[in-house]
Amino acid sequence: MKIVSTIEEVRNQVKEWRKEGQKIGFVPTMGYLHEGHMSLIDAAGENDKVVVSIFVNPMQFGPNEDLASYPRDLEHDAAMCEAHGVDLIFHPTPEEMYGESFYSYVDMNVLTQELCGLSRPVHFRGVCTVVAKLFNIVTPDKAYFGQKDAQQLAIIKRMVKDLNMPLQIVGCPIVREEDGLAKSSRNTYLSKEERKAALVLSRSIFLGKEMVEKGERDAKKVITAMTAEIEKEPLAKIDYVKMVDLETMQQVETIEGGILTAIAVYIGKTRLIDNFMFGLGK
Repeated sequence: MKIVSTIEEVRNQVKEWRKEGQKIGFVPTMGYLHEGHMSLIDAAGENDKVVVSIFVNPMQFGPNEDLASYPRDLEHDAAMCEAHGVDLIFHPTPEEMYGESFYSYVDMNVLTQELCGLSRPVHFRGVCTVVAKLFNIVTPDKAYFGQKDAQQLAIIKRMVKDLNMPLQIVGCPIVREEDGLAKSSRNTYLSKEERKAALVLSRSIFLGKEMVEKGERDAKKVITAMTAEIEKEPLAKIDYVKMVDLETMQQVETIEGGILTAIAVYIGKTRLIDNFMFGLGK
């Protein structure tokens, strides 16, 4: 396994693999890897070569968000990647990715207007821009994203379709702790008391999913029940609890076709997300 930090090194390696007719799978990450990331890397193993990027992208953080404190541990990440058969880690600096002057952005509307896009207005412009750049650098055949970040997954799929990018986007299921909490690098921020309180996210998700699977088709009733469940936890502060169309990310009143029910909740100062999908594209 190689670890490189420059765009030129990635392109030179990919060029050699292409000469050999190798297919390339790509997993973009911000590092501090856990079992959720490993599930993406394992899925990418269906390709001949696997590339992982580790880059805490400053462009997708707002002014008062956790860019400076976001956990970083390249040695730990490299060991996990090597154990799961990764061939190349791309670990650039912000200067390598954006240079001294950077004026070009990839933006999107409609899909970014709800959920995390509403509460984090600069986030998805940063995500789309960095992912588009990474796709241009790595030129993978397939790229793998987790369904925990369901809005991000939908946005990346739409970007690839709209901009005619020659690759396939693969969504992979949420990986959870034994007690149900969705795996997240931000879970490390939680105190012992907060970690216990955070289980309210998965409880509300499982509650909503059960209601829908048992036949409830009124979105408002599901959202109301999930909200009430979260509000039982004193340490929880709701950012949003919403149900949206899986394709457009716009809110729905009636459950039909493919839907995404997503939540964002602050446990103390830590913002956590979770979701479930139902129907088409489940």
